[in-house]
Amino acid sequence: MTARGRIRAAAQVASGNMLEMYDFMVFGYYAAAIGRAFFPSGDAYAELMMSFATFGAGFLMRPLGAVILGAYVDRIGRRKGLILTLALMSIGTLTLALTPAYVQIGLLAPLLVLCGRLLQGFSAGVELGSTSVYLAEIATPKTRGFVVSFQSASQQVAVAAAAAIGVALTTVLSPDHMTAWGWRIPLLIGCLIVPVLFFLRRNLQETETFKHTRTPPRMAEVLRTILVEWRIIGTGILMVLMTTTSFYVITAYTPAFGSRVLHLSTRASLLVTLCVGLANFILLPAFGALSDRIGRRRLLIASTVLALLTAWPVMHWLVAAPSFEHLLAAEIWLAVIYSAYNGAAVVYLTEIVPPRIRTTGFSLAYSLATCIGGFTPTICTWLIHTTGDRAMPGAWLSLAAICGLVAALVSRPYAR
Repeated sequence: MTARGRIRAAAQVASGNMLEMYDFMVFGYYAAAIGRAFFPSGDAYAELMMSFATFGAGFLMRPLGAVILGAYVDRIGRRKGLILTLALMSIGTLTLALTPAYVQIGLLAPLLVLCGRLLQGFSAGVELGSTSVYLAEIATPKTRGFVVSFQSASQQVAVAAAAAIGVALTTVLSPDHMTAWGWRIPLLIGCLIVPVLFFLRRNLQETETFKHTRTPPRMAEVLRTILVEWRIIGTGILMVLMTTTSFYVITAYTPAFGSRVLHLSTRASLLVTLCVGLANFILLPAFGALSDRIGRRRLLIASTVLALLTAWPVMHWLVAAPSFEHLLAAEIWLAVIYSAYNGAAVVYLTEIVPPRIRTTGFSLAYSLATCIGGFTPTICTWLIHTTGDRAMPGAWLSLAAICGLVAALVSRPYAR
């Protein structure tokens, strides 16, 4: 594949990954409104917790999707797998966008929303793995970090797009209208771009690595290999805990944290999230390229040490004097740490997993980690409510950084 072909393929693959994260971000940004629509209780904390719990429930389906869809993709090919996950994801998004509120259909409303989130989680269990493995296999060894970074960079486009739409909607709609129906608009916008994404992915070429696989692995072989390589999967889980926790702290949780905890305006919190997405979009490819030059492990160790030294103090500084400027500064600093770590971690995970089960192994490690990291908004909300310390997200991020540091110290690339 030519250099131009790699760039075109990277854009085609990343576009679908962008839709997955866009849907996740919209749910996180409007968790309070979604909680009021589908889980009305009269208690704002309970509604928010139920909404965040439903948000997190989707992550519980990821390991199942990773094993079932991952093994299927390792058999049918990367290209067909990317089309399949996009189809499943689209159905889940449409369910969330069109389900009537609790006051209209009662208990059926939260059940349908939960089913939509579970389907999204099932497809997402292998979407990110398929995307990352595809990009890793079309890249050259000297540009692998840079090319794979576009998987995460595409997610930042989703973060920024969802936040920008949110800023625009809060400008033209009243808070009551946003709570009543305005939050559905971003989801419907996501549904409208699905046909374009299907067209882009249909034209993908299969990777040479998969073409040269003479006999694709069967499910039994995949499961046996996962059991044999449990240390690699475990290392991958620790590695991904850091990247998913830091990602959700600075993106999905920021609007709720800014408005509910720091008492800033919703518009200001979404604007900060927009800036974080744009910063990550620039930084991720830069750090991915840096990992190609200096090595993955050096970047992983440096970024986790920075997180351990600064996350807790930065959050205490922020909550001591909340303001738009302080929230922006704190989130951008954490975004630098996240981008440095993620720029090396995602590509490194493709390099430590055996090639025959690369999609399944990557997806399983990532999915099991997101079963914890994906609940970051729920955990942070609970920690603050229980302890009364508004800086607890910094403690949660520090714990994730310890996991990432251990993974970086014990991991080794798989011998090719």
